This record gives sequence, structure tokens and C-alpha cells, in this order.
Amino acid sequence: MNKVLLIIQREYLSRVRKKAFVVTVFLVPVLLLAMYAVMYLIYKNSSELNATHIVKVIDESGNFAGKLHDAKNIKFENLSQTLAAAKKDLKKDEDVILLFIPKSYDSPKSVQVLSEKKPNLTVSNEIESQMNDIATNNNMVAKGIDTAQLHNIRSDISIASKEVTETGDKESNIGASYGVGVAGAILIYLSLFIYGAQVMRGVIEEKTNRIIEVIVSSVKPFQLMLGKIIGVALVSLTQFILWIILSVAVSFIANKYFNAPQSPILGLLSGLKSIQFGFIISGFLFYFLTGFLLYSALFAAVGSAVDSESETQQFMFPITMPLLFTYLISVTFLAQNPDSSLAFWLSVVPFTAPVAMMVRLPFDPPAWQLAISMCMMVIGFLFTTWVASRIYRVGILMYGKKASYSELVKWFFYKE
Repeated sequence: MNKVLLIIQREYLSRVRKKAFVVTVFLVPVLLLAMYAVMYLIYKNSSELNATHIVKVIDESGNFAGKLHDAKNIKFENLSQTLAAAKKDLKKDEDVILLFIPKSYDSPKSVQVLSEKKPNLTVSNEIESQMNDIATNNNMVAKGIDTAQLHNIRSDISIASKEVTETGDKESNIGASYGVGVAGAILIYLSLFIYGAQVMRGVIEEKTNRIIEVIVSSVKPFQLMLGKIIGVALVSLTQFILWIILSVAVSFIANKYFNAPQSPILGLLSGLKSIQFGFIISGFLFYFLTGFLLYSALFAAVGSAVDSESETQQFMFPITMPLLFTYLISVTFLAQNPDSSLAFWLSVVPFTAPVAMMVRLPFDPPAWQLAISMCMMVIGFLFTTWVASRIYRVGILMYGKKASYSELVKWFFYKE
């Protein structure tokens, strides 16, 4: 055990002391702060964002003139000119927008918005919305419907989502749950790939430099693999914790001094208040660690079987395919159906559970399902570590021989 701890210490300290680690830790918050600064400068100094668009209206139908009301950065003016004359004047001012409404405006694309430049999407949507409201009111008046009374009796219902629990009703933010679940799944997916690949590269580097021959003379290959995996896992956790602390601090600074739009991170934390912040973080740490240990063991086995990173492709796809499949359907199906049968089975299979369960955690899955999933993750990690170690112990000392799946099977069955 002491040897494993020494390997963990070596892996951890050798990585956190690198300039690349320090730069990466501070780079993300600095980039986030720079993003807010750019957003602030663009918002404050861009004349285009605050420019008023003049919309000149030629209404041949007579149903809209005088009824279109000014909106934010949009001002309507009625014209009595013909369309041809208005087009000539349009060339004199490229910022003016011409709205032409023919006598018969019911046919598709009969109403035209003309300008020297491509029409602004916001302006086009505002014009379309106002015209639909006006046309609807005109139709109701034609049918003898009192529009004033209709507007007075119109309801404005707002639904408050609440979850019924044994301790009483509690607030349930569906949008926040969806966002947090998807964000957690993406974070788990990316971290397993990024840090798992670091383990694989480290194994390949030590193997090609022949350092491994010296190391395995003092420790068993299994101890070496386990120490390397846990060491990199602690490095990644350190990086995540520092990123979270620094990013939250930067977000507060940005909102206070730049008066920028609300930070996605602060919005995420605000949403987490209704869905058990501690529960989500604890679940993330568990599934990150167990998922990382599971996949890193396989990555280490792959690294021991090859002599260069270019040879890893044939082994990488079968390993990462379950994770990739779960990631792809997490946004579309799992987040919208967190209690479905598919979501349950993906949550208990160790190769898919880290992503699937992170999607489900904000929706409070049943405790027995969570317990089964966690037990299966521990069993899966132990099993894959055992399988990977049997390949690792042989492959780490193999040089110049291109490995295949049949070769890996032979290595697995070699006796000690």
C-alpha cells in the first residue's frame, strides 16, 4: 500500500507542479473575465445595438396604417408615396426600412420588407407580430366580436411546479433541472475523455522511454497502474475545484463591475437552490471518480498495448462507444424522460451510468435506483481494473509488436 501511495504522490505532484497545469487553472477564469469585458464593451459602445430603425409604411389595404406602434429601437412612419417612388428614396438612406402592404395581403409573402441592406431579424419579427395582432383584431371586429371585452377577460396563468414529498411540497424548477442535468452529463463526458487520455499518454510515454522497466523492478504492474490512475484523478479533481471557485468569483466580479448579462454560472447556482446543491455536487464527485477510475483503467491497458498514440484508434472506439452513445441521447431523450426504462438501464450499466445518472440526478431518481447504480459503478470499476491489470502487466513490457484483440486475450490469460 505504501508503494501505491508513493506512486500517487509522484503522479500528483509531478503534474500539479507543471507550468501547464498552473496556466490552465487560471486560464479558464481569465478567459471568462475577458469574455464579460468584451460583452460589456460591445453592449456599451455599439451604436448598431442602440440604433433606431425607421420603418416607412405603405399600406394599400388601409387596415394597418396608424395601428403599428413604435417599439424598442423601431419607429414607424406612414407614407403616401407609390412603391416605385419609395424605392428610389430608399437608395438615399440605407438605414431606412420600407414596409409594403398590398391590398390583398393574405397570400404567402405578399407583404414585403425592403431595405438596402439585409433586413434586421428583430425588426422583421416585430413587424410580423404586430401585423398578425392587428389582422386578428380586424377579423374579430368583422365577425362582431368585442375585442375590448376579449382583452379584458384574457387570463394570465402562471404555473408553479412543486414536488410532493414525505416532508411536504417543495419548489421544483423543471428548466433548472434540465439545464443542470445536461451540463453535468457534458462535463462528465468531456472530463472522462480528457483525463483518461492523460493516463494513456503517460503510460505510452513511460513505455517508449523504457522508464517502466526500472519502475516495475520495484513495484507490481497493478500497483503502478492503480497509483497512476488515482494520482491523475486527484489532479483533475484539484483542477475542477479551483475552476469552480475562481469562475464563481470572476462571475460575481463581472456582474458587479461590468453590469454584464447574468453569468451562466450564477444562473446555474441560482437554479440549483431548488434542486439540492449538495446532492448534485456529491453525485457528480462520485460518478466522476468511479467513472474516471473505470475508464482510466481501460485507457491504461490500451496505452500499455501500443508503442505510439497513433496505434490506439482501433482500441479506443469500442471502449468509448457506450459513453458516446449515452452522451448523444442525453440531451434529446434522457433529459426529457429521466424516469423511463431506458434511462434506468443506462443508469445501472457501469459504462453508461456516469453520464446517464448525471442527467437524472436533478430530477430526484428513486433511492433504490441510485443505490443500485452506485453499487454497479463500484463493481464495474473493480472488474475493469482487474481485467485491465492483467493486460497491463504483459503489455507494458512488450516492445515492437503490434497488438491485436486476439493478442490482448492471450495476455489476459497469461499466468503470473
